[in-house]
Amino acid sequence: MLSYRHAFHAGNHADVIKHLILLQIAQYMGEKPAPFWIIDTHAGAGCYALESAHATKLAEFRDGIGRLWDAKGLPPATADYVDFVRMLNPDGQLRQYPGSPWLASQLLRDGDRLRLYELHSTDVKLLEGCFKSAGRQVMVTAGDGFAGLKAILPPPPRRALVLIDPSYETRDDYSNVVKGLQEAMKRFPTGTYALWYPMLSKPESRKLPDKLKGLGAKDWLHATLEVSAPAKDGYGMHGSGMFIINPPWTLEKTLHENLPVITRLLAQNDGAKYKIESQTS
Repeated sequence: MLSYRHAFHAGNHADVIKHLILLQIAQYMGEKPAPFWIIDTHAGAGCYALESAHATKLAEFRDGIGRLWDAKGLPPATADYVDFVRMLNPDGQLRQYPGSPWLASQLLRDGDRLRLYELHSTDVKLLEGCFKSAGRQVMVTAGDGFAGLKAILPPPPRRALVLIDPSYETRDDYSNVVKGLQEAMKRFPTGTYALWYPMLSKPESRKLPDKLKGLGAKDWLHATLEVSAPAKDGYGMHGSGMFIINPPWTLEKTLHENLPVITRLLAQNDGAKYKIESQTS
């Protein structure tokens, strides 16, 4: 797990759906006056230079945020997401991409807090540098985010969004997210949990959504974005999903408005598609 660097994948199609949903949830939480926390269990470096050696090696951003950058007629939520990315690129050239921590930080009010966890020694230093002037509002912890949840939940304001997106480089990551969510929900059942996962041919990936549905949450939303059909050789990530427990009531409608357009713009072949399913109490 410690070999994973998100810099290789920053701004790709998975980041598009993950960050669109992150922004929608955080903006919704900010509509109420009571303070809230955002907790990111696998925070990464905070921001990414798309002209760096890491980003240009795979250049995945070109088929992600790159396809939306100059697109016309985007639905409001997608246009809003692109506008946040433009905040890091004021000259109009796509050179920087914001990670989840940076995006989350833009939506904090005075009483809100951001708690970030990262294990990779290089990325945690970059993350600390990204928020060196943030003061007490943002706290960076070099450590395991799942262990951090045990210590931090429930948060003092009893309102929080927990973002979980590990690398899934090992089989244990799949079981860890199920176990971690199960334990977190016991400590803080009213929290909003947003879990990202890759869509791969391996059985661990294909079985994960059903395991998440089996956790017993009364209210959940599951959205997937596939940009291509699975490769015949079973190699590579053809899409990704977001499983949200206790989602905002507005989120499903927003995704129905945005995912058709995003799927069309990010499609790599005729196998591109999206899916939205939900359960409400």
